[in-house]
Amino acid sequence: MALPILTLLLALAPAAAEEAYRTEIQKLRDEQEAKLRAEDGWLTVVGLFWLKRGPNRFGADPSNEIVLPSGSGPARAGVFDFDGARATVRAEPGVPITVNGRAVSSLLLRADTPDSPDRVVLGDLSLQVLRRGARYGIRLRDKNSRQRREFTGRRWFPVQPAYRVIARFVLYQLPKILAIPNVLGESDEQPSPGYAVFTLGGKEHRLEPVSYEPGELFFIFKDRTAGRETYPAGRFLYTGLPRDGRLVLDFNQAVSPPCAFTDFATCPLPPRQNHLAVQIPAGERKHH
Repeated sequence: MALPILTLLLALAPAAAEEAYRTEIQKLRDEQEAKLRAEDGWLTVVGLFWLKRGPNRFGADPSNEIVLPSGSGPARAGVFDFDGARATVRAEPGVPITVNGRAVSSLLLRADTPDSPDRVVLGDLSLQVLRRGARYGIRLRDKNSRQRREFTGRRWFPVQPAYRVIARFVLYQLPKILAIPNVLGESDEQPSPGYAVFTLGGKEHRLEPVSYEPGELFFIFKDRTAGRETYPAGRFLYTGLPRDGRLVLDFNQAVSPPCAFTDFATCPLPPRQNHLAVQIPAGERKHH
């Protein structure tokens, strides 16, 4: 009797493992949904204003250089004084602004580096200095944006274990510098530690990642679902680091870039070598 029971358990084990895998992917997708809907998620980004030297006024009046949503603040709320490399915020008398939770009337701001997220808050709005290449701008967020209120949810392909592939990872002797284009027509140089080689659709493919965060690889890719089933410009895939020359590429975790949710993101685009001649109907679908 023991042998049939063992055979049954072995038959059930793959099914149980697959169910656990689907549950884990769904958990990750729920986290992506929550992150997008959060008060600092991309659905709250409602403006991007490039700074000019000198004063850059902000307020609800359309004559300001930085125009706040109608009814969200005073006609004249303050000014960003920009010297070409640094911006100082100055509030109009009586206008209550905070920076990082502290009430201020004037303060020199830091750009949006990970270790210095200075944010100017006025009611439901927040404004942050960002740098893109040689340009500096103000990113405007609104917790009550129409996009956030009316968002109906991210759309996904069904989880398909076949699109979780094990790639061979080839390290470069020295990191290779990749030119990563963006939606502004600019290019940013980023180091790539190597490339992943994998098989899909009966053919071998290759992707080059960049390294933005410690312990993580970032793939910007485009496949033949782009424009029809997925976001036209391509998608993002984050992975861990390779082990013993192998890397897991789980396309069920591929996500649309922020530009799919706001017109005011400065998204990187896939480099030419990451345009794949295969359809990958896995991960996030396009929304409209």
